[in-house]
Amino acid sequence: MAQKNKKSDFISTGLVAPNRRARFDYTINETFEAGLILTGTEVKSLRLGHANINDAYGIIEKDELYMSNMFIAAYDNQGYASHAERRNRKLLLHHREIVKIINALNRKGSTLVAIKLYFDKRGRAKLEIGLGTGKKLYDKRETMKERDWNREKARIMAH
Repeated sequence: MAQKNKKSDFISTGLVAPNRRARFDYTINETFEAGLILTGTEVKSLRLGHANINDAYGIIEKDELYMSNMFIAAYDNQGYASHAERRNRKLLLHHREIVKIINALNRKGSTLVAIKLYFDKRGRAKLEIGLGTGKKLYDKRETMKERDWNREKARIMAH
């Protein structure tokens, strides 16, 4: 039998799934806030926090943007219908933003990456996406050095 979830376990607003590797692996040049077309069981699963966007990336199909490889777990208390866990989900953006992103993705080296998945103050599922380029190994080392230095600087200032 499925485990009962308390009302306090549900996420009504706030962060559902972050992608901490996005800013480490990519240089994010521009960010956008996009809505998602989801089914009912997907929203219920998101409300429980059962999502992973670490491997998600944007693709172009028929002049529309989709987020591919985004994992939303199957809902436990589903009825007769459920959803595919890793299906392509359509992004809802303004036309100007879509054209801008498609033009950027057609350039070599550009990638559309999911940064964070959250519910806004109105309770709608939103996805923050970033348009960026992949970092080289020496760029990642530089990021690690800078992060360590900032951490050390904070320790010195605390004492």
